[in-house]
Amino acid sequence: MKQSPNSNATVRTLTSQESRLLVRETLRISADLASNAGVSSSSSGMNDGDTIPLMEGNRKMGLVGGEFLESSLKLICCEEMEGRRWKYVAEKDPFGNLKNNSIRALCLHAPQSPIDEVMSFVRSYVVPEGFPDCVTPSYVPYMKWRALKHFFGGAMGVFTTQTLLNSVGVSRNRATPGAVAINWILKDGAGRVGKMLFSRQGRKFDYDLKQLRFAGDLLMELGAGVELATAAVPHLFLPLACAANVAKNVAAVTSTSTRTPIYKAFAKGENIGDVTAKGECVGNIADLLGTGLSILISKRNPSLVTTFALLSCGYVFSSYKEVRSVVLHTLNRARFSVAVDSFLKTGKVPSLQEGNMQENIFSFPWLKDRPVVLGSRFKDAFQDPASYLAIEPLFEKERYIVTYNPLKGKVYALLKDQAKPDDILKAAFHAHVLLLFIQSSYNGHSLSRSKQDHGHSNLMATITDFEPHIADSYKMVSTSYGLFKSKAEEQGWKMSESLLNPGRARLY
Repeated sequence: MKQSPNSNATVRTLTSQESRLLVRETLRISADLASNAGVSSSSSGMNDGDTIPLMEGNRKMGLVGGEFLESSLKLICCEEMEGRRWKYVAEKDPFGNLKNNSIRALCLHAPQSPIDEVMSFVRSYVVPEGFPDCVTPSYVPYMKWRALKHFFGGAMGVFTTQTLLNSVGVSRNRATPGAVAINWILKDGAGRVGKMLFSRQGRKFDYDLKQLRFAGDLLMELGAGVELATAAVPHLFLPLACAANVAKNVAAVTSTSTRTPIYKAFAKGENIGDVTAKGECVGNIADLLGTGLSILISKRNPSLVTTFALLSCGYVFSSYKEVRSVVLHTLNRARFSVAVDSFLKTGKVPSLQEGNMQENIFSFPWLKDRPVVLGSRFKDAFQDPASYLAIEPLFEKERYIVTYNPLKGKVYALLKDQAKPDDILKAAFHAHVLLLFIQSSYNGHSLSRSKQDHGHSNLMATITDFEPHIADSYKMVSTSYGLFKSKAEEQGWKMSESLLNPGRARLY
């Protein structure tokens, strides 16, 4: 066999047959080299016994494996990429010098089957590079439910679009083309106005991320339902279509604003861009699949109400499971309440997974009926100066004041102008401790609001009754707050980045 390496190609991959031929060639050359070094050996008479001492010399030279003996080949380096490995070798001339343009690549893995190649191609579009080590464990369930939600959303989009076109008069020729265009433009314009107005919510997208995300998906369903209603009353197309588009654009703002914090929670390291891109690709693929299936179904003229009801249920359920699968490291009000309640009752702070699973998704930020008010105004917390003067000395060294208003049945935490993030966290912790004391004293029931009709003297007596609870809670907070913080940090909670969303009022 004569070797004629191509001078134009510096590296090429050898097949298994070429490798065997290369081994036989190296055996012959190694015999010549051995004779030049003073070792008496004949290339034509080489047998299996003669190759044994050359194996040890081969390993000393760096040629790994028994397929290469001491020869004209030298191992340059090894390479690995996506689980596949190569060895790069180069040829030596009889004088021991490496030949130019003689590098060759030896495959150490079996060639991929067509199915494996297809799966590898698909994975490059739907999972981040380095998966699964580059993301948190909650990434997979989140993407599963996200894909299912987009599938149902894409399927509903076909029916809502078809209904809108029928209602506006395109398919039934009920309106002139000019009127159709004007109605459609007004519909889109109303949606953009709604998107602009809702953007002022600002920081609420960070404080109550899961709650707003789920509320946005519910609003998206409401918009789709209003669009379908235009089929029943086509003469009300413009107001219904405008209302539906406002709802759907507000939902789009919510989805866009909460997307980055969610992907940030999944990313390990500086790969947020990759995680975001692959997540959006999964959503688009699922949306296209849902659209295609819905087109096939629509050709059979199914019941619009039944189809929408089934798709809507699937969409809302997938959205709920999607939000529940997100594991955040920060404490908003809902997760903080779960952590503090668990600590006060069991002495343990729940893990990240447990705390997020127990979070109440339906505690929307616009709901006012909450037992603890953080950063409240003075007039909401106190109705009588004596009640303030009685507890004010107790909080002289603190940057907050905590009290209970029996008229409203709520615990109020007032913040001073020097309050720092840790003071806000401590005030919230103290408020929950006081709430637990009060609920324990009255068997879980706050004093009835009917007492506001009992007169001023009864009210004063009631406030006086709560002063011992405030003093006891202060003592407990002084000894347990540091322990709560340390246990929360051990579980992975980021105590320095709490999202408790306190009110803006400050005492000075």
